[in-house]
Amino acid sequence: MLFFQVSMAQLNFTELGAKLEASKKELGGKAVLLVYKDGKIVFEKSVGEFTPKTQAPIAASTQWLTAALVMSYVDEGKLSLDDKVSKFLPIFSKYSKGYITIRDCITHLTGVEGPSIGSLKDMSNPKKFSSLDELVNEIASSKEILSNPGLVFRFNNIGFTIAARVLEVLNRRGFEQMMAERITRPLLMRTTNFFSYTVINPAGGAQSSAYDYMNFLSMLLNGGVFNGKRILSEAAIETMMKSSSTQGMIKETPAILEGKNYGMGQWIFATNENGKTTTVACPGLFGTWPVIDFCRKYAFIVFTPGEAASENKELMASFKSLIDDQIIAACK
Repeated sequence: MLFFQVSMAQLNFTELGAKLEASKKELGGKAVLLVYKDGKIVFEKSVGEFTPKTQAPIAASTQWLTAALVMSYVDEGKLSLDDKVSKFLPIFSKYSKGYITIRDCITHLTGVEGPSIGSLKDMSNPKKFSSLDELVNEIASSKEILSNPGLVFRFNNIGFTIAARVLEVLNRRGFEQMMAERITRPLLMRTTNFFSYTVINPAGGAQSSAYDYMNFLSMLLNGGVFNGKRILSEAAIETMMKSSSTQGMIKETPAILEGKNYGMGQWIFATNENGKTTTVACPGLFGTWPVIDFCRKYAFIVFTPGEAASENKELMASFKSLIDDQIIAACK
């Protein structure tokens, strides 16, 4: 215990705090930065009228939550990543999309036409749909097949929407109810929900807070356990961290993530000398940057209510560099 106290006392995030304050304008005037290490938040700073409890849309950072929900059913053996979606949604076979798997859906490899990257700033779904059922039927019947599943990476909301509808059919429950039961409620994510005036968007429609999302990150960092309760298996977390893409497969990707490969619900930011993933992140276009460094065993999040942070990968890298200067590890 004394060693723990001494090691934590050696952490000095003065420069990190100063950097956040100096970057206030670049972050749209409002931001929170949290660092989690060894079971607790070891650094917390807010700028502007924004706190770790403030709720805001998290855009594509939603995908990490949805992927975790899917993997919770894989853990129980109720679902396989290699199951074809047509097993649950026969309409996909009718329109020559019967070979798409669950794995394809949560890795952006469905091969099905989706919204362009430029149009993803509007993360809501068209108002003409009242349910995931209606929306997914439209995807199956009307969206073009651009490539065979599993071959080409296109970042859009198609796959996660299909996967969410599969879960609804499999469990005869609404997507948000399942998310609450298995992810947000056990993780005490009380300000996280998928409120929408239109159909729920499992790829980019969640809103959350810095504290809430950090609970999710801490669970992943702690091998799937939160407050003594297992949420995901270690095997599920490892599966999510494995690269599902190569650079040659990537056709459409956000500009800030060019050169990065995708796992499941998360982007791979660093690997060790053996090719094993060590750092993952899931930036959202509305200003959420959640990151886990599994080698140094910490997580951090930059949370803002706007787009400024999402478009500044150099600033995010500088924050991580300052954290790495304090949390030293022989990462290889």
